[in-house]
Amino acid sequence: MKIIVYAISKNESKFVSRWVESMQEADEIYVLDTGSTDDTKEKLESLGVHVKQVIIDPWRFDTARNLALDMVPLDATLCVSTDLDEVFELGWRKKLEDAYQGESRIIYTYNWHLDENNKPDVSFYLDKIHTRNDYKWTHPVHEVLTNINQNETRKLIKEIVLNHYPDSSKSRSNYLPLLELSVKEDPEDDRNMHYLGREYMYYKRYNEAIDTLICHLNLKRATWRDERCASMRFIARSYKNLKRYDEAILWYEKAIEEAPYLRDPYVELAILHYEKENYDQVYFYLKQALKIKKQKKTYINEIFSWNETIYDLLSIACFNKNLLPESLFYIEEALKINPLNERIKRNQKLVENMLNNN
Repeated sequence: MKIIVYAISKNESKFVSRWVESMQEADEIYVLDTGSTDDTKEKLESLGVHVKQVIIDPWRFDTARNLALDMVPLDATLCVSTDLDEVFELGWRKKLEDAYQGESRIIYTYNWHLDENNKPDVSFYLDKIHTRNDYKWTHPVHEVLTNINQNETRKLIKEIVLNHYPDSSKSRSNYLPLLELSVKEDPEDDRNMHYLGREYMYYKRYNEAIDTLICHLNLKRATWRDERCASMRFIARSYKNLKRYDEAILWYEKAIEEAPYLRDPYVELAILHYEKENYDQVYFYLKQALKIKKQKKTYINEIFSWNETIYDLLSIACFNKNLLPESLFYIEEALKINPLNERIKRNQKLVENMLNNN
């Protein structure tokens, strides 16, 4: 069984050593460098990686990844596409070999965000392990593997774990024009229409975000309820930033109706009510959120739905409702998750003193 890792890179010198060490369980590693001005290329070559440098103009992620895939020998059994800010947990190759039965595509666990204790708080399944000659990359950004031979078979091996340690200083400046291009090329693609609306929201272009996300919801292929719920939340978030609060509340309620099994719309609506000092509503929606015990493996998850935020805001709502014992309970729950939060610690002392003086 021949397993090949391939990737694209640009100015990622600080990640090279860690990434290569993680990928060394493969038979060979290939990287297409797209114009590094630091020593990324030299570092990779010194560690035995096959490197080719190509300048891609105009830039497209799918073009870059397809050129990287072209570097992989045709006799590879499986190709493993990763980025240099990602790290496999040890033993991934053996897990792959033990479970593989000729499928064309392998799905595995992807921890997209880890907290300061290296515990994943946003985790979902990824599917970038594939056979050599059955796939190509499509879309200029948020690119995906597309099967070209109509014979796709998939297998989940959740024991294979890839962790993501992103460079927060890296620019997203080319994402918006590439998303606009992607939607222009395929206006019926629900995934990138959703991403484009989200990107407009990130850029504070709220009216364009609302219009684009409504377009997403009206697409025939926009049937995944988790993502529809996220579009509704982003519409609500845009209205909130426009200070059109009634419309924001309406769209948060639509998001809850669309995916009542997700915490995120409940929590976001509670945050809006918290900012408006509507503590009864904060209490109600966060208690509803806490009824949802299981975090789905989806990129849609928001960090604030599963960290200390719910308990923190519940403690403040209870304090303002004069429910001091319950407020203290939620403070303690928040501190179990984030014991170093000094503000919550001060709240704990305040409530304890008030209870002791009663």
